Amino acid sequence: MTIHISAGFDSGNILVSALNGDTADLEIRKDAQSDFYQWFHFRVTGAKGRQITLRITNCGESAYPGGWAGYRARWSEDRTDWRCAQTHYADGVLTITHVPQSDSIWFAYFAPYSMERHFDLVQRIAAQPGVSLIELGQTLDGRPLDMLRMGKGAKQVWLYARQHPGETMAEWWMEGALEMLTDAADPIAKALREECTLHVVPNMNPDGSARGHLRTNAVGINLNREWADPSAERSPEVLCVRNEMDRTGVHWAMDVHGDEAIPANFIAGFEGIPNWTDDQGQRFYAYRDALAARTPDFQTQLGYPKSAPGKANLTMSTNQLANRFAHLGCVSMTLEMPFKDHDSHPDGERAWSPARCKQLARDCLAVLADSL
Repeated sequence: MTIHISAGFDSGNILVSALNGDTADLEIRKDAQSDFYQWFHFRVTGAKGRQITLRITNCGESAYPGGWAGYRARWSEDRTDWRCAQTHYADGVLTITHVPQSDSIWFAYFAPYSMERHFDLVQRIAAQPGVSLIELGQTLDGRPLDMLRMGKGAKQVWLYARQHPGETMAEWWMEGALEMLTDAADPIAKALREECTLHVVPNMNPDGSARGHLRTNAVGINLNREWADPSAERSPEVLCVRNEMDRTGVHWAMDVHGDEAIPANFIAGFEGIPNWTDDQGQRFYAYRDALAARTPDFQTQLGYPKSAPGKANLTMSTNQLANRFAHLGCVSMTLEMPFKDHDSHPDGERAWSPARCKQLARDCLAVLADSL
């Protein structure tokens, strides 16, 4: 019996080029009006008990071809527990082999975080005492851009994720952060709510998330290159968030992402901004080093190169915020988590996983509480 492959659902992305028994040649679809692609998410049916071979043939021209070496695709038969499949990459082709134990199995670049789960999260957290839900605006596809606000302190803390929608680990991180922040019995959360007002945007790019994009919104715009001059026509998501940040001010901010190539968790800072102060830099490095001391799931050896003085890209949110709110001593940063595994502390069965994303969020917040 020939297998069937489909991707016509929330965040689905795959094209079937050829199907021959239990072997399929596939291609990842590009983001709309863009050349970016790397995210995939699809279902296979009709292969219970037989080995299937899935060949994604256009990986060599993807956004980050260096991300495929050492990578393992994720699979799930219950859409809850996502494990690593046998995966091999050579000559631009990613080959996944697996023997499904049920009539339906799902594959993805990383454990998906659906828009339905997003709305469930927003609804659940908004119902907690002391939480306000603010719709900051709407996307180009008409989806709401939601922010959750909590706390009563003077320090303005911003957490935001999934500017790049295919980086689903970012919203798993957000789920862990929001669950902790609304836990009435958690002393760290209580301290943060008393010291800070927290503004949390769990998903900056709902359109790209629903469309199965890797990096862009509905019209092919990379939101993390829009922070210097966002517009309602290209990037309303950034425009409405930045406008609200201008209203509240920003003392501390974290932009949560995933990295395709580096097998580790790391933080990128704002070196090179024109308004750099040594105090900002010292507090940023102190936070980074304290996080590394707290958990083996974070490290400081691997990461991105620093920008030279005065050369920071101010279209990126971390640089823009640290520069824009330097008068408030703003410390902003980009947290990157791997699509692969955290190689210095690996998990052979699930690699970097949703559970580890959520725990890292708790560790990040605990270090923030200590730093304040």
